[in-house]
Amino acid sequence: MVRKKAGPKPRSGCPLNASVEMLGDRWSLLIIRDMMLQGARTYKTFLECYEGIATNILADRLRKLAAYGIITTEPDPSDGRKVIYLLTKKGIDLAPVLTEMVLGSRARRYRQSGAGKANARG
Repeated sequence: MVRKKAGPKPRSGCPLNASVEMLGDRWSLLIIRDMMLQGARTYKTFLECYEGIATNILADRLRKLAAYGIITTEPDPSDGRKVIYLLTKKGIDLAPVLTEMVLGSRARRYRQSGAGKANARG
């Protein structure tokens, strides 16, 4: 029987802290975004993202997301030397959380831009 590798040990028992440790950096969230919204599945595709992630950071974040069970890998059917990255159920379950983050950010930007205020000149 093969034992599943446990994820990294959390620093505390606080659920919020555990979430921040898993997803609290910019790159992890952007990788998940690209997987959900753009169908990114290969290392090369992640490197081509708009924000321009460095190769060492990408490799580190993919390893961490896999260790936490957010993503998994499988051999690329077109080239067995490569792998493709897939969201796990745990990763897919993050969709509502990311949606709320986007909606909240968009609402703040809208309020800060003054777009919601009436034109003072009439």
